Amino acid sequence: MTATDRSIELINTAAQAAADKLAHDIIAYDVSDVLSITDAFLLASAPNDRQVKSIVDEIEERLSKELGAKPVRREGDREARWVLLDYVDIVVHVQHSEERVFYALERLWKDCPELTLPADAQATRGKAEEHAKLRAAEEEADGDGEWR
Repeated sequence: MTATDRSIELINTAAQAAADKLAHDIIAYDVSDVLSITDAFLLASAPNDRQVKSIVDEIEERLSKELGAKPVRREGDREARWVLLDYVDIVVHVQHSEERVFYALERLWKDCPELTLPADAQATRGKAEEHAKLRAAEEEADGDGEWR
């Protein structure tokens, strides 16, 4: 079994929305062979809680406006460290970068086929690592680790 056309359409729209809100490391997996509850997972991350929320809001708005899709479940709102949007056909995980590293969902799904995403979404690969290096350099230059 493979992801349906509807799932691919949802994934691509969600991935583009996440990329437009500057999400990091957007990746999607076809999980239809290993899970009966959904066809695909989309993973994205951001370096702060406010951006996680912004990405989630944009994904919800675009899927609703463009494809008439509303999530059947939304979890993790209050902390905005890890928000899950369940659209039945797809499940979207938007995580704070620290949670993304800690939980490493990619390791769980690495044997599943990766779905091709829009170019803007593919261009986000490695952004979390770049951001972490930039932040470390800024903190070092600042001397005391405090943001100004």
